[in-house]
Amino acid sequence: MLRQLAEAVLFEGLASESAVPGGGRLHGRLHGRLGTRLFRALGRLGPFGRPRLVPGTVEMADAAGEWRAASLDALVEALPAASEPRERLLAELRQTVALCHWNTDHLPAPERRALPFAVLDGALWEGHPYHPCFKARTGFTLDDQAAYGPEAARPFRLDWLALPRGTVALALPGCEDAFWRAALGADWDRLMHRLGEAGHSPATHAILPVHPWQLRHLAGREPLRARLAAGEAVALGRAGPRYRASQSLRTLHDADDPRRASVKLSMSVVSTSSLRILDPHFVLTAPALSDWLAGIVAGDPALARMALLRECAAVLADRDGPLAGRLAAIWRESPDLAPGEAAVPFNALGLCEPDGATFAAPWLARHGLHAWLDRLVEVAVLPVWHLLVAHGVALEAHGQNMILVHRDGWPERVILRDFHESAEYAPDFLRDVPPVPDLGAIDPAHAGPPDDRFHAMRSAAVLAELVTDSLFVFNLAEITTLLSRRHGLDEAGFWRRLGQRLRRHAAEHGLSDRLEALGVEAPTLRVEALLARKLGLAESQGSVAVPNALFPSPLTLLRTGS
Repeated sequence: MLRQLAEAVLFEGLASESAVPGGGRLHGRLHGRLGTRLFRALGRLGPFGRPRLVPGTVEMADAAGEWRAASLDALVEALPAASEPRERLLAELRQTVALCHWNTDHLPAPERRALPFAVLDGALWEGHPYHPCFKARTGFTLDDQAAYGPEAARPFRLDWLALPRGTVALALPGCEDAFWRAALGADWDRLMHRLGEAGHSPATHAILPVHPWQLRHLAGREPLRARLAAGEAVALGRAGPRYRASQSLRTLHDADDPRRASVKLSMSVVSTSSLRILDPHFVLTAPALSDWLAGIVAGDPALARMALLRECAAVLADRDGPLAGRLAAIWRESPDLAPGEAAVPFNALGLCEPDGATFAAPWLARHGLHAWLDRLVEVAVLPVWHLLVAHGVALEAHGQNMILVHRDGWPERVILRDFHESAEYAPDFLRDVPPVPDLGAIDPAHAGPPDDRFHAMRSAAVLAELVTDSLFVFNLAEITTLLSRRHGLDEAGFWRRLGQRLRRHAAEHGLSDRLEALGVEAPTLRVEALLARKLGLAESQGSVAVPNALFPSPLTLLRTGS
């Protein structure tokens, strides 16, 4: 955590002074100044200028100028931000420490390579490789971690809540009664009996699932507490299939039948950089957006190796009221695998196992590093890139949102998920796509001209930032850094070759002009400043310019010794 915090400080330019060793490949001491405090660490600069520090080497100078091992408290205290966000960050860091210790003390380190997808998705303990407070889960106790943490992998049922129909909106694939009967089985009749005992009926009230932690959290606070006390809202108890938390905490896989849809629930928990409620303006539009994206993929043979997990149903309570975003659910398809196929979350490829080897080590031994990596680019990276360049649609393809489908470790295809808040398009850059759904008719917030706040972006260049940021800087770079450290990959050479492959792809498909319009061949790329945003500095430091590892300038090549 200390290493990741120091890396983020250096990467986002939060240190008023920073220096890296010159010459060679930039191995050595990296220095920074935070106010009156100096800090340093051993490390190097990786692709896109990402500092890669050696764990255990972060030091700070004391008042006498003596170098000592840094602490989280001291580094946070020195950050150039107001006291309140610094205190909040420190609390999230301490919570991350506590939950990591609980995992270590109570759970055996899992051997993960042979786990089925839904189980593996919760067993990636390491958390976000950039965010230092990657297990903040604010409001979680250690008992909550045992009951609902993905690492504990305990199955649990959902709570169900009934609310007046006028406060609940649904976007379901067909008849409401049939949907709930399919989702709940025999429990549907039991819940309706309880609703009748409370003096209501399906004509007056609608139901929705709630994460048990969320219902406990909201039931003790206004306005839900008052609505429950007045009998306007009715807690119907737990019902339906058992679920198990995925690595994202609020997305749950069906533990009884992993082929059934997963469900994403709102949780008033801060983890990494966000409060994990469901933005009310992105819930009901999810099925229409997913269907549109799926139509684009199905209509382009060049995307034959890409599949999407559609968000097929949604329910939202109190859209314009005080509980907006805190009571909501989105159902999402689960991976459909052919015989002999297996699936892994993409971020597993940047991890190591308890045996000390990388997750992908057996695959690399079987297929060869370069052959395997070239294949990964063809089946997983290029489809996401093609969707952007050919059609003008960007997906937030970070490691958690991508799923690699393989046969004995050989990459076969890629599955993308989680679109409702993150898929973007530039209307003037769209090409060969079905008509864009009228999302404004579903939620008025989406009406009006593109303003970069919802799915419609004002320019192709803004659109491209989502893909270069998520797919390259904070996703694929984690994998190549590990392969460089553990398997001898020439990392700078890989990224340079990947840039050449992207240019060749554009030429092969007649997309060179569109590639140029995206602005991704510039010497620098804009990358979201995640820590600065968390510290309330996003307005002045919302993004940072980083060297373009895909299309490096002569100066970059000279500095990296490539």
